[in-house]
Amino acid sequence: MLTTRLIPAAVAVAAICGAAAATDLMPGFKRSPFWNEQLRDTQTPEGIKVHVNAPETMRPDAPTTVIFYATPNGNTIAQTLGVQMKPGLDWHYDIQHIAAQTRRLREVSPDHNIVLACVEAEGRSWPAWRSKHPDNAELIRSMVDNTIKGMPGKSVKVVLTGHSGGGSMIFGFINACDEIPAYVERIAWLDANYAYSDEQKHGDKLIAWLKADPTRNLIVIAYDDRNITLDGKPVNGPTAGTYRATERMRAAFEKDIELEHTVTGDLDRYVGLGGRVTFVVHRNPSNKILHTALVGEMNGFLEAMTLNTPEHEKLGKFGTPRAYTNWIQPASDAPSSQSAGAAAPDKSQTPFDISKLGGRASPAGTGGEAIMKSVAAMSRSDREAQILREIVGGNVPAFMSKFVTVSVRGVDANGKTHTASYEVSPDYVCVGTDEDFVRVPLTPMAAQPLADRLCCSLTTRKMCDDIYRQADVKLEPRPMTQDRESVATFVKHNAVIEQQRKGKRLGALVAGIKKDVVISNLLQEREHRVAIYGWHQLDGKPIQPLTTVHVDWYVDYSHGIRLVKRKMTVDGESRDLQDVLKDPGLCFLVSDEGPIAVPHY
Repeated sequence: MLTTRLIPAAVAVAAICGAAAATDLMPGFKRSPFWNEQLRDTQTPEGIKVHVNAPETMRPDAPTTVIFYATPNGNTIAQTLGVQMKPGLDWHYDIQHIAAQTRRLREVSPDHNIVLACVEAEGRSWPAWRSKHPDNAELIRSMVDNTIKGMPGKSVKVVLTGHSGGGSMIFGFINACDEIPAYVERIAWLDANYAYSDEQKHGDKLIAWLKADPTRNLIVIAYDDRNITLDGKPVNGPTAGTYRATERMRAAFEKDIELEHTVTGDLDRYVGLGGRVTFVVHRNPSNKILHTALVGEMNGFLEAMTLNTPEHEKLGKFGTPRAYTNWIQPASDAPSSQSAGAAAPDKSQTPFDISKLGGRASPAGTGGEAIMKSVAAMSRSDREAQILREIVGGNVPAFMSKFVTVSVRGVDANGKTHTASYEVSPDYVCVGTDEDFVRVPLTPMAAQPLADRLCCSLTTRKMCDDIYRQADVKLEPRPMTQDRESVATFVKHNAVIEQQRKGKRLGALVAGIKKDVVISNLLQEREHRVAIYGWHQLDGKPIQPLTTVHVDWYVDYSHGIRLVKRKMTVDGESRDLQDVLKDPGLCFLVSDEGPIAVPHY
């Protein structure tokens, strides 16, 4: 993932490589309730907070890369990781999105264990923390070594990166050693190289490190901040800012390394050593403050992590709109603490008022077909990101805001009868208006964040069966065989359904038209899979048995997303659907697989 193009990754130092079982959580870690991740929070005696986010399954036969990202001045770890915005939430949660960008990185790098270690200094300032600790360099080096100790993988490599004052952490690490350790494979400053110093031999150490191994990469991203102002006053003095720091740094490198200068739009690039050294400087012709925009809005973290690798071509270009929207943690789960940003959701929260979503026309066109036409040529991930923006922006038929109640009853192991009811969307997720809408198949990577955003869940196999039995409109499945994964086929199949549905009340509970993307215990047996079930025939038998045969990025015209409100009623009392799914004594009301310990993707 992070090694140089055409050159295999070097073997890491064996002394820091562990052998934890791939199927077990690493020591001190807990499972994330939202993603297939495991999390750990620690703090050093000197006040360095370390939040580690790792894939839930760490493959011992795959290379491991641990990305140390140092938080910028004034930002907590939770703000740096990021969540979706909601009214009243501090804007800092929506500017970097390092967690979402890391998830996007994992998506295009399935053969690597990519681990994020987000590190915050006491006082939320790395420069200030370093000034208080004369031995800061050794403390930073020790923190890095202790964090990677025991990490599984056939090799363990380290990336050092950070934004703003977080760049000071990187220089502290460099100061700790005469030679930068061999396990460091990439160093990237994201508008963060203020503390670069020739006197402290930063340039000499970096050049020696680069020349010692052809798999190592160095990236500096900055912008022309010489004349920016805030409230009418200059932000930087005559020698300050990352533009000038980058000029000093580049001048030192050019004494030993030839850098080729190219210009693309507003970007100056200085590249050397076959692409292993890259300075990217935004010319900033509008004289704006682009400081953090370089990191989040412009995909700067992804750019820095993939430059000079095959994965670079799989992501959105630097400077283009966010390439990681699908991977942003829902706003309703924003942490109240300063830790990981991955605490369990508040079970008492009021579900999002879905009725506020529907009925607004799309700026992209007059309805669903225009929206689908606008995304037809996009990549799958970009298409789904745009679809989610349309939905959250209100481009949903008004009838979809009126959920329908499904009632069930059953007898527990002790012979006691229980009743339950829950609310489901009348149809599958769609975009457009009541007059012109299209049902949109989605991967679980898009469907789950959407459900989370709306305080909803996806269905289970049993729920699909119960929904079909209670549906007001049952239509005969109409399979299609050509171009199953194309947007054109999505639209064509939708038209077939609408022809079948003609004359039926809009908003009535409809079934038999799609396979459901469901949650299931089978998802814990095979990673990176999607579970599908349903497409009931008129005799009530499903065409599609429950299966996880497809990888999670696969989606075709037959897949549908049925939303279920998390808030449900069991025996007259309000309950959270996810709690009921996990409850051995009550799960039979909504699951025929027994308790579902992980009721989400």
